[in-house]
Amino acid sequence: MLRLGKFFVVICGVALAAQLALAADEAQGDRKSGGTGLPLPRFASLRSDEVNMRTGPGTRYPIEWVYRQEGLPVEIIAEFEIWRRVRDWEGTEGWIQKANLTGRRYAIITAAKRDLRSSDDSKSGIVAHLEQGAIGQIERCDKDWCKVKFANIKGYLAKGDFWGAYPAEEFK
Repeated sequence: MLRLGKFFVVICGVALAAQLALAADEAQGDRKSGGTGLPLPRFASLRSDEVNMRTGPGTRYPIEWVYRQEGLPVEIIAEFEIWRRVRDWEGTEGWIQKANLTGRRYAIITAAKRDLRSSDDSKSGIVAHLEQGAIGQIERCDKDWCKVKFANIKGYLAKGDFWGAYPAEEFK
């Protein structure tokens, strides 16, 4: 009877290990595919002017950073239940609750002054000079240019002039 007990424990242990491995594989698959069916990575932006970034996916994890800029673009790189692992334009990573994010697309100027153009041509007129840290809403992007709005000024930026859209990404 003792041998049967050990055998039963070994079988149960193997079954439990297999279930845990399967659950881990499924969770990893959800993170890779986005779980929501949306691609990863993808851009989003902050919904309000006070958003907590945590060290892990839950309120029990400490707040690592408090963002104070509505519309700041972030890149969603993983998902876990109602939490999104994000990266900001400076490379800082952490977890934000999905309710604090929106799919509206924004751009941030990450380098020295950039010129907002009147059309999608580098020789077109300049409608504004944008300083590092300026945030504007992206209206659409084609192969090389995006139409954006900074405050009440609309114009075009080359994709390499900001952070918030992927080089090959096109959307309306």
